[in-house]
Amino acid sequence: MSQLKVIIADDESIIRLDLKKVLEEMGHTVIGEAADGQKALELTRTLRPDIVILDIKMPVMDGLDAAKAIAEEKIAPVVLLTAYSQSDLIDRAKEAGVFGYLVKPFKESDLMPAIEIAISRYLEMGELEAQVGDLQSKLETRKIVDRAKGILMDKYGLKESEAFRRIQQQSMNTRKSMREIAEAVIIAHEV
Repeated sequence: MSQLKVIIADDESIIRLDLKKVLEEMGHTVIGEAADGQKALELTRTLRPDIVILDIKMPVMDGLDAAKAIAEEKIAPVVLLTAYSQSDLIDRAKEAGVFGYLVKPFKESDLMPAIEIAISRYLEMGELEAQVGDLQSKLETRKIVDRAKGILMDKYGLKESEAFRRIQQQSMNTRKSMREIAEAVIIAHEV
């Protein structure tokens, strides 16, 4: 795994110091440290790290609320590193969109796989969201082209394949997308 930019947040300075040392020994760079969730969120928004490691119980804003905001803004994956393993906190962590949950005391051998898996899942989620967006766009384009074909079929008595071919040909002739041509057909029909 390449060198990562990391933000860590824990209200106990000794834990932050220990975690920073472990991360740096792993070859990563700690670009920000915070003692509360609000400061961790602000640092994350500003510094755009590769991963954020948060404690749950912190002043001002707890780690779960900070994790939820970071996940909603899709800034970076979050791993929780906490002394608490109660099921209600784990449920809140799942709802917050965290990518890893480690219970203190931790070992370096626990931290490295958690970070790698969190980053991998975060990247996969980003790819899936991009694919969903692409598919939604294609579906919307298809609906618009189908509507334009229907207009051409009604107006000129064309078969579906002929109407499609006209839109396709106009697209190639004008170097515009089929969607743009279909939208023009729909607008012209509505006028």
